[in-house]
Amino acid sequence: MTLMPNFKLLSGEFLHCLHDTFVMIGVSGTIDWFLGVILGIILVTTKKNGILDNKIVFTIANKVIDILRSIPFIILMVLLIPLSRFIVGTGSGIQGSFVALVFGTVPFFARQIESVLSDADKGLIEAADAMGFSKLEIIFSVYLKESIPGITRVTMITFISFIGITAIAGAIGAGGIGDFAVRYGYQMGYRDMIWLTVIVILIMISIFQFIGNLIIKKTTH
Repeated sequence: MTLMPNFKLLSGEFLHCLHDTFVMIGVSGTIDWFLGVILGIILVTTKKNGILDNKIVFTIANKVIDILRSIPFIILMVLLIPLSRFIVGTGSGIQGSFVALVFGTVPFFARQIESVLSDADKGLIEAADAMGFSKLEIIFSVYLKESIPGITRVTMITFISFIGITAIAGAIGAGGIGDFAVRYGYQMGYRDMIWLTVIVILIMISIFQFIGNLIIKKTTH
Protein backbone atom coordinates (compact mmCIF):
# COMPACT_ATOMS: atom_id res chain seq x y z
CA MET A 1 0.00 0.00 0.00
CA THR A 2 1.53 3.31 -1.09
CA LEU A 3 1.34 6.56 0.83
CA MET A 4 -0.23 8.31 -2.17
CA PRO A 5 -2.44 5.65 -3.83
CA ASN A 6 -4.28 8.17 -6.01
CA PHE A 7 -1.27 10.18 -7.16
CA LYS A 8 -0.61 8.13 -10.29
CA LEU A 9 -4.21 8.57 -11.42
CA LEU A 10 -4.34 12.30 -10.65
CA SER A 11 -0.73 13.37 -11.18
CA GLY A 12 -1.50 15.09 -14.49
CA GLU A 13 -4.39 17.05 -12.99
CA PHE A 14 -2.33 17.96 -9.93
CA LEU A 15 0.56 19.28 -12.03
CA HIS A 16 -1.89 21.31 -14.10
CA CYS A 17 -3.40 22.83 -10.94
CA LEU A 18 0.09 23.48 -9.55
CA HIS A 19 0.94 25.32 -12.76
CA ASP A 20 -2.21 27.41 -12.33
CA THR A 21 -1.14 28.28 -8.79
CA PHE A 22 2.31 29.36 -10.00
CA VAL A 23 0.66 31.58 -12.63
CA MET A 24 -1.54 33.20 -9.97
CA ILE A 25 1.46 33.73 -7.72
CA GLY A 26 3.67 35.00 -10.53
CA VAL A 27 1.24 37.47 -12.09
CA SER A 28 -0.73 38.65 -9.07
CA GLY A 29 2.25 38.40 -6.71
CA THR A 30 4.41 40.63 -8.91
CA ILE A 31 1.66 43.24 -9.23
CA ASP A 32 0.99 43.00 -5.49
CA TRP A 33 4.63 43.60 -4.63
CA PHE A 34 5.07 46.71 -6.76
CA LEU A 35 1.72 48.27 -5.81
CA GLY A 36 2.28 47.44 -2.14
CA VAL A 37 5.70 49.10 -2.12
CA ILE A 38 4.37 52.16 -3.96
CA LEU A 39 1.43 52.53 -1.57
CA GLY A 40 3.71 52.00 1.42
CA ILE A 41 5.98 54.78 0.16
CA ILE A 42 2.99 57.06 -0.36
CA LEU A 43 1.76 56.43 3.19
CA VAL A 44 5.15 57.12 4.76
CA THR A 45 6.12 60.15 2.70
CA THR A 46 2.75 61.96 2.68
CA LYS A 47 1.91 61.58 6.37
CA LYS A 48 2.39 64.49 8.76
CA ASN A 49 6.05 65.58 8.83
CA GLY A 50 6.84 63.25 5.92
CA ILE A 51 9.11 64.43 3.12
CA LEU A 52 6.04 64.88 0.87
CA ASP A 53 3.60 65.89 3.61
CA ASN A 54 0.14 65.87 2.00
CA LYS A 55 -2.86 65.37 4.25
CA ILE A 56 -5.37 64.79 1.43
CA VAL A 57 -3.33 62.10 -0.35
CA PHE A 58 -2.46 60.37 2.93
CA THR A 59 -6.06 60.37 4.15
CA ILE A 60 -7.42 58.93 0.89
CA ALA A 61 -4.75 56.20 0.68
CA ASN A 62 -5.09 55.38 4.36
CA LYS A 63 -8.90 55.07 4.25
CA VAL A 64 -8.97 53.01 1.05
CA ILE A 65 -6.46 50.55 2.51
CA ASP A 66 -8.42 50.29 5.77
CA ILE A 67 -11.69 49.64 3.91
CA LEU A 68 -10.21 46.94 1.65
CA ARG A 69 -8.49 45.23 4.59
CA SER A 70 -11.77 45.04 6.49
CA ILE A 71 -13.60 43.06 3.77
CA PRO A 72 -13.25 39.24 3.98
CA PHE A 73 -11.49 37.91 0.88
CA ILE A 74 -14.33 35.62 -0.25
CA ILE A 75 -16.80 38.53 -0.16
CA LEU A 76 -14.27 40.83 -1.84
CA MET A 77 -13.77 38.32 -4.64
CA VAL A 78 -17.50 38.20 -5.34
CA LEU A 79 -17.79 42.00 -5.21
CA LEU A 80 -14.96 42.39 -7.71
CA ILE A 81 -16.37 40.02 -10.35
CA PRO A 82 -17.80 42.91 -12.45
CA LEU A 83 -14.47 44.76 -12.24
CA SER A 84 -12.60 41.58 -13.18
CA ARG A 85 -14.83 41.14 -16.23
CA PHE A 86 -14.15 44.75 -17.23
CA ILE A 87 -10.36 44.53 -16.79
CA VAL A 88 -9.49 40.97 -17.90
CA GLY A 89 -12.69 39.94 -19.68
CA THR A 90 -13.79 37.27 -17.21
CA GLY A 91 -14.83 36.96 -13.60
CA SER A 92 -13.81 33.32 -13.14
CA GLY A 93 -10.82 31.06 -13.67
CA ILE A 94 -7.20 32.08 -13.23
CA GLN A 95 -7.51 35.38 -15.08
CA GLY A 96 -10.63 36.24 -13.14
CA SER A 97 -8.74 35.77 -9.88
CA PHE A 98 -5.99 38.29 -10.65
CA VAL A 99 -7.99 41.39 -9.74
CA ALA A 100 -9.34 39.92 -6.50
CA LEU A 101 -5.91 38.63 -5.45
CA VAL A 102 -4.39 42.07 -6.00
CA PHE A 103 -7.13 43.91 -4.11
CA GLY A 104 -7.05 41.30 -1.36
CA THR A 105 -3.28 41.37 -0.80
CA VAL A 106 -2.00 44.85 -1.63
CA PRO A 107 -3.60 46.60 1.39
CA PHE A 108 -2.02 44.12 3.81
CA PHE A 109 1.40 44.34 2.14
CA ALA A 110 1.23 48.15 1.91
CA ARG A 111 0.73 48.34 5.69
CA GLN A 112 3.71 46.05 6.19
CA ILE A 113 5.86 48.23 3.92
CA GLU A 114 4.65 51.38 5.70
CA SER A 115 5.74 49.90 9.03
CA VAL A 116 9.19 48.98 7.67
CA LEU A 117 9.84 52.33 5.98
CA SER A 118 8.69 54.21 9.08
CA ASP A 119 11.69 52.72 10.88
CA ALA A 120 14.15 54.25 8.42
CA ASP A 121 16.92 56.24 10.13
CA LYS A 122 15.64 59.82 10.49
CA GLY A 123 19.23 61.05 10.72
CA LEU A 124 20.04 59.62 7.30
CA ILE A 125 16.92 61.19 5.83
CA GLU A 126 17.81 64.60 7.26
CA ALA A 127 21.42 64.24 6.10
CA ALA A 128 20.33 63.34 2.56
CA ASP A 129 17.97 66.33 2.52
CA ALA A 130 20.75 68.63 3.75
CA MET A 131 23.05 67.35 0.99
CA GLY A 132 20.50 68.41 -1.62
CA PHE A 133 19.08 65.00 -2.53
CA SER A 134 15.77 65.18 -4.38
CA LYS A 135 12.70 63.61 -2.80
CA LEU A 136 12.92 60.71 -5.26
CA GLU A 137 16.60 60.17 -4.44
CA ILE A 138 15.80 60.10 -0.72
CA ILE A 139 13.09 57.49 -1.33
CA PHE A 140 15.43 55.20 -3.29
CA SER A 141 18.76 55.90 -1.56
CA VAL A 142 17.53 56.02 2.03
CA TYR A 143 14.03 54.61 2.53
CA LEU A 144 14.28 51.65 0.16
CA LYS A 145 18.01 50.91 0.24
CA GLU A 146 18.21 50.94 4.04
CA SER A 147 15.02 48.91 4.39
CA ILE A 148 15.89 45.96 2.13
CA PRO A 149 16.10 43.44 5.03
CA GLY A 150 12.78 44.63 6.44
CA ILE A 151 11.11 44.67 3.03
CA THR A 152 12.36 41.13 2.41
CA ARG A 153 11.02 40.01 5.78
CA VAL A 154 7.51 41.40 5.22
CA THR A 155 7.54 40.03 1.66
CA MET A 156 8.07 36.57 3.15
CA ILE A 157 5.20 37.11 5.59
CA THR A 158 2.92 38.33 2.81
CA PHE A 159 3.90 35.44 0.53
CA ILE A 160 2.77 32.93 3.14
CA SER A 161 -0.54 34.77 3.47
CA PHE A 162 -0.79 35.02 -0.32
CA ILE A 163 -0.45 31.24 -0.72
CA GLY A 164 -3.44 30.84 1.59
CA ILE A 165 -5.46 33.38 -0.36
CA THR A 166 -4.72 31.67 -3.70
CA ALA A 167 -5.96 28.42 -2.16
CA ILE A 168 -9.19 30.15 -1.13
CA ALA A 169 -9.53 31.66 -4.60
CA GLY A 170 -9.03 28.20 -6.10
CA ALA A 171 -11.66 26.69 -3.84
CA ILE A 172 -14.28 29.11 -5.17
CA GLY A 173 -13.56 28.77 -8.87
CA ALA A 174 -10.14 30.19 -9.70
CA GLY A 175 -8.40 26.84 -10.14
CA GLY A 176 -5.04 25.95 -8.64
CA ILE A 177 -4.15 23.50 -5.88
CA GLY A 178 -6.86 24.88 -3.60
CA ASP A 179 -9.45 23.80 -6.13
CA PHE A 180 -7.66 20.45 -6.53
CA ALA A 181 -7.72 19.80 -2.76
CA VAL A 182 -11.43 20.59 -2.51
CA ARG A 183 -12.50 18.58 -5.56
CA TYR A 184 -10.43 15.46 -5.02
CA GLY A 185 -9.48 15.62 -1.36
CA TYR A 186 -12.80 16.73 0.12
CA GLN A 187 -15.59 16.04 -2.38
CA MET A 188 -14.22 12.70 -3.63
CA GLY A 189 -12.64 11.65 -0.35
CA TYR A 190 -9.07 11.20 -1.58
CA ARG A 191 -7.39 12.18 1.68
CA ASP A 192 -3.92 11.51 0.30
CA MET A 193 -4.45 14.31 -2.21
CA ILE A 194 -5.13 16.76 0.62
CA TRP A 195 -1.87 15.71 2.24
CA LEU A 196 -0.07 16.06 -1.09
CA THR A 197 -1.39 19.61 -1.43
CA VAL A 198 -0.30 20.49 2.11
CA ILE A 199 3.19 19.04 1.57
CA VAL A 200 3.69 20.96 -1.69
CA ILE A 201 2.54 24.22 -0.06
CA LEU A 202 4.97 23.67 2.83
CA ILE A 203 7.81 23.02 0.37
CA MET A 204 6.98 26.21 -1.57
CA ILE A 205 6.94 28.28 1.62
CA SER A 206 10.18 26.71 2.89
CA ILE A 207 12.02 27.46 -0.37
CA PHE A 208 10.80 31.06 -0.38
CA GLN A 209 11.76 31.53 3.27
CA PHE A 210 15.22 30.08 2.59
CA ILE A 211 15.78 32.54 -0.27
CA GLY A 212 14.39 35.40 1.81
CA ASN A 213 16.66 34.59 4.76
CA LEU A 214 19.68 34.58 2.45
CA ILE A 215 18.76 38.03 1.14
CA ILE A 216 18.26 39.33 4.68
CA LYS A 217 21.63 37.92 5.75
CA LYS A 218 23.41 39.48 2.76
CA THR A 219 21.81 42.92 3.14
CA THR A 220 21.84 43.36 6.91
CA HIS A 221 24.56 45.79 7.95
